Amino acid sequence: MLTTGQDADPVTETPAGRQRSHRLPILLCVLILLAVALVSMAAGRYWVPPNEILRILANEATAVFGGEGLVRRTWTDQEATVVLDVRLPRVLLAFLVGGALSLGGACLQALFRNPLVSPDIIGVTAGASFGGVLVLTLGLSGGWMVGGAFGFGLAALAVVLALGRMGGRSNPTLMIVLGGIVVAAFFNALVSFMTYLADPYSELPSIVHWLLGSIAAAGYDKVLTALVPVVIGAAVVLALRWRLNVLSLGDDDAAALGVNPHRSRVVLLCAVALMTAGTVAVAGAVGWVGLVVPHLARLWVGPDHRVLLPASALLGGAYLMLIDTLSRSLSSSELPLGILTAIIGAPVFVALLARSQKKGEMS
Repeated sequence: MLTTGQDADPVTETPAGRQRSHRLPILLCVLILLAVALVSMAAGRYWVPPNEILRILANEATAVFGGEGLVRRTWTDQEATVVLDVRLPRVLLAFLVGGALSLGGACLQALFRNPLVSPDIIGVTAGASFGGVLVLTLGLSGGWMVGGAFGFGLAALAVVLALGRMGGRSNPTLMIVLGGIVVAAFFNALVSFMTYLADPYSELPSIVHWLLGSIAAAGYDKVLTALVPVVIGAAVVLALRWRLNVLSLGDDDAAALGVNPHRSRVVLLCAVALMTAGTVAVAGAVGWVGLVVPHLARLWVGPDHRVLLPASALLGGAYLMLIDTLSRSLSSSELPLGILTAIIGAPVFVALLARSQKKGEMS
């Protein structure tokens, strides 16, 4: 069993031992991510051997540093096109979207001390979805899609935080959760209304496909679009992950240890909202990832958020890569990501709940 900072004895465990116990699960997660990425770039209607993928990537990497021609060419032009222009951007986008959703889910579950919380609960996904549907309905260009998702996603968070402040400091967490449910219901109603008004031939198919989640149109432009909000939000969350261990003790204990609970909660919520809005802007609404993957990571690496959060991000990226590989391999027409994440995520989550319930009865 892997040891985490919370499970270890603070008297007997040395700092070097803690550092090693933190590095091992992260290293294993990185290896899993790289292996899944290689499989994802190889699999599909057109199979590309993994050794050729490595040669193609190595050739591109050496060409950047002026070493073109150092790798012996054994691949075809078609294989290079499939890897570099089609599958590599999909793998990168799947990593950004899955990693951001899983990291956000793990952060929110710690903030609210509730394992059933995911990025959907704070209303940002619904707000960003409405912004995207509005852009599609108005027939605006792709740049407006990003702005619409960001704008309405952050507007939803602002309303949720305002509702949370209305409850005072007696129970701000409950008020934020209730505010998120109300805001999500409101924006989901607006999405349904816009879908009802959409032209059934020219607008409705694209809206429905986008709402179900997809990275079929992945390109390096979308990777760069998602990269900025995801990296900024993830950097904030990972930099403050040690505070989640303190906040899990309760607001009074956190304040006694020098952590401002309200300020930390607002900063982390804004960071999660930024990541979520960025993923919705490029991939639509992809559910279940931020709920299921943090539980799987917690079973493996334990409850210490210094390890749990980066592990969730890495495993979330690998998870969505696998889902995307299945979506383009199971049928002739590509399946939306949201359908597969729900079909796979729901039974996995039920199994996790049953396991935790059985463990609670035995203890």
